[in-house]
Amino acid sequence: MRLLVVALLALIAAPLHAASYTITDLGTLGGTTSDSYGINASGKVSGAANTIGDAQLHAFRYDGSMHDLGTLGGQISYGFGINTNGQVTGEADTIGNVARHAFLYDGTMHDLGTLGGRDSYGRGINASGQVTGFAYTTGNAARHAFLYDGTMHDLGTLGARSESFGFGINTSGEVTGYNESQITGTHAFLYDGTMHDLGTLGGRASYGYSINASGQVTGEADIAGDSETHAFLYDGTMHDLGTLGGNLATGYSINDSGQVTGFYRLGGGSTEYHAFVYDSVHGMVDLNSLINPSSGWVVSVGLAINNSGQIAGKGFIGGQEHAFLLTPVVPEPSTFVLATLGMIGMVAMRLRRRR
Repeated sequence: MRLLVVALLALIAAPLHAASYTITDLGTLGGTTSDSYGINASGKVSGAANTIGDAQLHAFRYDGSMHDLGTLGGQISYGFGINTNGQVTGEADTIGNVARHAFLYDGTMHDLGTLGGRDSYGRGINASGQVTGFAYTTGNAARHAFLYDGTMHDLGTLGARSESFGFGINTSGEVTGYNESQITGTHAFLYDGTMHDLGTLGGRASYGYSINASGQVTGEADIAGDSETHAFLYDGTMHDLGTLGGNLATGYSINDSGQVTGFYRLGGGSTEYHAFVYDSVHGMVDLNSLINPSSGWVVSVGLAINNSGQIAGKGFIGGQEHAFLLTPVVPEPSTFVLATLGMIGMVAMRLRRRR
């Protein structure tokens, strides 16, 4: 009986090891570098890449090949968020590069305008095509978080002498980001019709970057004494996810299962960053330990994770910075079935011999 318990525990524990990943180089738009920032449920990715000769930097959508989304007439654009319909939001230079505006791309790049000032910046998009980001108010007096649903709505701030910045939006239209106050410092917020201060991990600053369907938020926050900045997961309480040895870790994206991806600075005074994945079972794990070591990649930043656990970000391959897509390697069900049958058979045989 004891052997049976041990065998079953071994079987249960096996799939709890952190998943390994295959890595896909998303390439570029003809230039030398690319970065990926968003991923949707089907693994389509948004980002930005250099064009031929590194003459310009354009937003892209990747669906097996990289498509140039163009600009709003200027030289530069970035694709930051992508939804289930393949719509992309980001920011792009206007004609003459005189301003930078948030956009929504649905086959055509649409200018979302501003809150009365010169510039606006798109960051997150949900399945309904609602967009969040931040924009200058009239007279470029301040930057405020916005929610766009056909009209750009000012989400306000957490008080006087403040600016706010929207970064993530979920299916319910809840928004996370951060508020910069000259009085209280920088604090992450959650907006659900009202802007709520999420506090910090004991230090002065926190930043919210991503929110999932159940309203969990990830980002980064200073600990007491402001000596370190740690990734966090907020679910009504701000939980410290720690670091992996250095003094900085940032949670940048969270999926509906509460998995988080982001990046951390290596310890020992290093200035190098590595990407990580976090879940409640394994804690924070360096993604470089979960890919084939002979791949040639250094995975430096994880910036988006979908509900299948696929991760988009950027890293270095062959000395160049390229966007990547990581896809979990899932063992076939037959493997577990055969293992289970084999273990049960062995245990039963030993029990019969003892009898």
